[in-house]
Amino acid sequence: MAATLTAMLTFSVTGFTIGLATDAQAAALSSAPRASASASTTGFGCFHPSQAGQARCFGVLKAHRTTSGRMSPFTTGSPTTMGYTPSDLRSAYKLGGTSGSGRTVAIVDAMDDPNAASDLAAYRSAYGLPPCTTANGCFRKVNQSGQASPLPSGDHGWAEEISLDLDMVSAACPGCHILLVEAKSANVPDLMTAEDTAATTSGVVSVSNSWGGSEDNTVTSLDPHFNHPGVAITASSGDSGYGVSWPASSRYVTAVGGTSLNKASNSRGWTETAWSGAGSGCSAYETKPSWQHDSGCGKRAVADVAAVADPNTGVAVYDTYNSCGGGLLCDTELQLGVAQGADGWVEVGGTSVSSPIIASVYALAGNTSQVVNGSYPYSHTSALNDVTSGNNGSCGGSYLCTARPGYDGPTGLGTPNGTGAF
Repeated sequence: MAATLTAMLTFSVTGFTIGLATDAQAAALSSAPRASASASTTGFGCFHPSQAGQARCFGVLKAHRTTSGRMSPFTTGSPTTMGYTPSDLRSAYKLGGTSGSGRTVAIVDAMDDPNAASDLAAYRSAYGLPPCTTANGCFRKVNQSGQASPLPSGDHGWAEEISLDLDMVSAACPGCHILLVEAKSANVPDLMTAEDTAATTSGVVSVSNSWGGSEDNTVTSLDPHFNHPGVAITASSGDSGYGVSWPASSRYVTAVGGTSLNKASNSRGWTETAWSGAGSGCSAYETKPSWQHDSGCGKRAVADVAAVADPNTGVAVYDTYNSCGGGLLCDTELQLGVAQGADGWVEVGGTSVSSPIIASVYALAGNTSQVVNGSYPYSHTSALNDVTSGNNGSCGGSYLCTARPGYDGPTGLGTPNGTGAF
């Protein structure tokens, strides 16, 4: 069955060569065009699957190109200068006054982050958040079968994704418990096993998935792994601009798009526009849910809601496993030559940021027993910030790639304005 499922779903990355990278390929990869990257961004190591049938993560580093041609993240070692902080995010989305105490947000990722617990502790300590440890029962890390051991092999790219996900749950829902479920590989069957484990673990009210790949005509057969009534499941819409990824296109998830978030002097204190890298569009295979009523897409439209994702208005993340003591990024599968500071602080974006934020808002709302897939925000739009400008590509000016009042593809119905839409 595992081999069949692996063959069934082929993921692709536009503009990239899949497989082990030679020096020449690495140079081409680092300069290849993609909507999510520019001279100032570069994807995580898990941005590039090494073979067909593997998911990619949707995290992007804010970076600059050095004189040698390498991409180097902006790192200063300061938790206050590396991007938006927990207080910033809670201010932007009006999440103050709610704690989510005792509710569990699950994170599904591939491979192991050996430093997950210590990095999580450092992030939370830096911002004065309550400790979330294994000892106090707040944090738990398990393999795809739900056991504490054996854990998968460590992977530097996926570890950076894991750090991002854990930090965003901490930022948005400081009182939430966190369950990290690590699939033994980025292969789809292993991720599906991890998904079922996460959603059926006692206490879990929401599950975030910051990974995905291209649709094909078999994805609907995998959808039941995301059908867990009473648990809100979120999925990142992607980082390659206009175009649909799965599982964001699954009718059982809340598809989360992305925005550029900036401080402003208006009454909200913030402004948002559609991020150019966010995925969106019309599924070729997934049936349109009854709660979607946009007229330009006969099947499932992506996204449903959004949150910050632009790495140039990114968030602070603490990750030491990927720093390699200040040397080159320890991702031998790709050898992209991305340098990261030893201090562990980086500014990152991608819809890998927005998915765990929205999963945490669901937990804060405490209403998942009434949530049916991604439908709830559609009947509670007054509790969302409507994003009305920006685009993520060319679709003839259609709402599927261009933000407008009301529903649009890149940002869905909008971003959280408190928890009322969740």
